[in-house]
Amino acid sequence: MTIDFLIIGQGLAGSLLAWELINRGCNIIIIDNGKENASQIAAGLINPVTGMRFVKSTNVDNLLPTAKQCYSQLANIFQQIFYVEKPMLRFFRDDKELEQCINRTHDANYLDYLGEITHSNLTINNLTAPFGLIEQMQTGYLLTQPLLACLKEFFIARNSYRQANINYPDIYLQPTLSWKDISPKRIIFCEGHHATHNPWFNWLPFQLAKGEILTLEHQYSLPDKIINFQNWLIPLNDQQIRLGATFDRENINSLPSELGKNNLLKNLQSISPKLMPTELINHKANIRPCSLDKQPLIGHHPQYSQLSIFNGFGAKGSLQIPWYSQHFADSLIHNNFLPSNIHRYYATHFTG
Repeated sequence: MTIDFLIIGQGLAGSLLAWELINRGCNIIIIDNGKENASQIAAGLINPVTGMRFVKSTNVDNLLPTAKQCYSQLANIFQQIFYVEKPMLRFFRDDKELEQCINRTHDANYLDYLGEITHSNLTINNLTAPFGLIEQMQTGYLLTQPLLACLKEFFIARNSYRQANINYPDIYLQPTLSWKDISPKRIIFCEGHHATHNPWFNWLPFQLAKGEILTLEHQYSLPDKIINFQNWLIPLNDQQIRLGATFDRENINSLPSELGKNNLLKNLQSISPKLMPTELINHKANIRPCSLDKQPLIGHHPQYSQLSIFNGFGAKGSLQIPWYSQHFADSLIHNNFLPSNIHRYYATHFTG
């Protein structure tokens, strides 16, 4: 079977890239092992302004409208909402953060994202903000599990999906590129953290990080907004919240831990003592495929140009992947300029 692209991995990166290529008339097959991946566990948060210095995400003025348009289009096609736009209350952790934020609100480039600051110590709906807070705008979260489920059904209906484990020795580069009965023009690896074991791309500077997320049931009222403190809190309904996420570079595994759970609950108690105790409904963990320079890892192998990678989105996949999918598809089909090209690492990291 001859096809245009064989895509390895049906996480958010592989799924949205496959969607783009199919919509441009390409013949693709996506291979996935059917196991739970980091995209399915992730909260899917979209937050244009982050960090202690309240900095806009790189290229967010292009990334955000593209993401919203993509998820709106998918919602119309599948008749199901995938992106929930919800304001975020960012709690200041100290006076320095408050001062940084005040300075940022004087910058006209941030007017669309930063709302009103409340300076004084206050309690709102059982949450305490001793140093005040700011309401951030154009924030929300992606319902990744139902989105990936709908896309999987779509790929299956087109005979564009196979559930299988990829063994790298089964991929032949000569005399022509092939995997089992499939002869693609190009193979694109969208494997998330598994790329660190990929014999063609394991030289790339991934910085993996484990993240844990809790689903909790509670008895007290909370604002119907995302809460950003030392962690984040997403209200799912009147009685349930998602709480996350830890960031662990030492214990790189997908096993939920007591330490991770206890740290999250401790931080929650610091802003909402009244909310405790809560009932634990679910506890998940997985591995984020972050990169050294916090930019995606996209491009072609320096020796085997028929092998490509689309990876490295870390915790910002919901925001970044739609825009990069479009531009990577343009590059694959029309040889257009490729943003965030792994060419930047050829000289420093690839040993041949």
